Amino acid sequence: MELGQPSRTALATAYQRAYHQIADAPRIFTDPLAMRILGVDEAELIERNTATLESGDPRWPRRRRMFLAGRARFAEDTVRAAVAAGTRQVVILGAGLDTFAYRNPFPELRVYEVDHPDTQEWKRHRLAESGIDVPDSLAFVPIDFETRTLAEGLAEAGFPRDEPAVFVWLGVVMYLTRDAISGTLKYISQQAPPTRVVLDYLVPATTSEEATDLKARADRVGAVGEPFLSYFTADDMAAALADAGFTEVEDRTATEVIAGYAGTSPQPSAGNTPRILRATN
Repeated sequence: MELGQPSRTALATAYQRAYHQIADAPRIFTDPLAMRILGVDEAELIERNTATLESGDPRWPRRRRMFLAGRARFAEDTVRAAVAAGTRQVVILGAGLDTFAYRNPFPELRVYEVDHPDTQEWKRHRLAESGIDVPDSLAFVPIDFETRTLAEGLAEAGFPRDEPAVFVWLGVVMYLTRDAISGTLKYISQQAPPTRVVLDYLVPATTSEEATDLKARADRVGAVGEPFLSYFTADDMAAALADAGFTEVEDRTATEVIAGYAGTSPQPSAGNTPRILRATN
């Protein structure tokens, strides 16, 4: 991302979530604030059609929207189950324009939004301009990871380490080095159990067609200064989670998650698809 500017991929994700509200059937994730936080209406969304980074594959925009909707619902379902079991705090890493904290149906749930200071300042302007109230249950945690650690930022925000939590870590892992991913997983796993993490990750290509598709996507995000840095096979990720201290893992392909919410059978997809998981310490 450019200095002083919000993440381009965070903005693209927000448009895709908003466009999903009007463009896809079935709608698998409902977010009544998705358009409002962007300051757009249905007509503008349709006109701009900015639901994804550009792609030459006409199937890609809908697949991308459904994946983002599916992973958001998967995360919020995980939070809901954790709250029912007694968890009272959630940390959203790389929050972007995520709106869960402003729709939070659980009065007892404390939400910590972690993001780069520039992206977070931009979001706070969007909230003010959109007339969306910031609830008392939300804590903003601005962190520039070049100068400050996650542990330092959350400690300063008053985040208790001796209570269970849910960490939602979507759309971030692929932009980090393996060392950074490992360090974050170990930090999360040392939270009081049962603590859950929800994350998505990219798998390496296994065919020439997948390699072409993946390179095209990597080139697009790299062109806006946010290159992919890490890929994992399911076995690689399972090993990383075990090494960090997680004992229970539920890992699915994006197509499986989408099909589960849409009530359909998983359909073959062109190219490799991301995977989504939740793990518990």
